[in-house]
Amino acid sequence: MNMTPAFGISGWKNSGKTGLTVRLVEELTARGYRISTIKHAHHDFDIDRPGADSFRHREAGAGEVAIVAGARFAIMHELRGAAEPTLAEILARLAPCDLVLVEGYKREAIPKIELRRLESKNREPLAPNDPHIAAIASDHPIEEQSLPVFDLDDTGSIADFILLTVGIPKR
Repeated sequence: MNMTPAFGISGWKNSGKTGLTVRLVEELTARGYRISTIKHAHHDFDIDRPGADSFRHREAGAGEVAIVAGARFAIMHELRGAAEPTLAEILARLAPCDLVLVEGYKREAIPKIELRRLESKNREPLAPNDPHIAAIASDHPIEEQSLPVFDLDDTGSIADFILLTVGIPKR
């Protein structure tokens, strides 16, 4: 089992999850940490294009297709009707690193920060119903809140909070 700490970036659509995740990866890697990410998509997605050799392999029925080159490799796994893997199963497949930032996965039992933006599709707070939300990051004032609240753009302070929350020493 992978014991790498994971921390979630959670919120409704258009709350700024991807932007904050990217800024946190930049911030934490600049500090010398090895960071991996997991992004949950709520829809059918494809990273391969019709006609490509790897696409043809998958179309032919391959369960997994690895594409390997000098700069990177990717493994695509076709579920073919099987259940979506759990977050724990995906975490176990990642190479060792210092921290995994998990974008999405609102309902997982990992520490996370809830993002709130005025432009979000839904502005219903998640924290009151999720004991795993450790803080809130927002682009507007949050009143009467017992959790730490950060400005959505204060990436450095949010990074410090994440490291403290998951027990990773500062560098």
